[in-house]
Amino acid sequence: MVDPISPTEMPDDNATAADGAALMPREAALCLAIEQFYFGYRAFTAQPDRILAQRGLGRVHHRILYFVGRNPRISVNALLGMLSVSKQALNAPLRQLLELQLVAMGTAGHDKRVRQLSLTPSGAQLEALLTGTQMEQLQAVFEQAGASAEAGWHQVMCRLGG
Repeated sequence: MVDPISPTEMPDDNATAADGAALMPREAALCLAIEQFYFGYRAFTAQPDRILAQRGLGRVHHRILYFVGRNPRISVNALLGMLSVSKQALNAPLRQLLELQLVAMGTAGHDKRVRQLSLTPSGAQLEALLTGTQMEQLQAVFEQAGASAEAGWHQVMCRLGG
């Protein structure tokens, strides 16, 4: 297993990961970025994954809870587009969240064929717990890294996500 940032890759003890990456050949720096992204994402999802696993849920359930929570009364079709998944991929986890009464489904006032999703109080509580752990983690990392690093991170993520 590769360490997220191996000390042997760093020029000296006072160097940052960015400084070390700048001194590497481009391919090695890109591989390091991929590894850091992987290990960072693993750390970012670890605590929510543990909380979800206790309920028999997974990461896809968190994604649904998060985006329904940020977009109350979102239509199922809009959620499909936002998550960029097929109806088939969304069906089972959404049905599970509905059965657990974490998400509620209603009809739109303007068109009874349109199904709208909202979090129930228990769904909102779970979503706040899951996302709260990630917000705390990002807050701590951004405070350590500084405002310019945070701004750079936002730029990279915006470009990566399209």
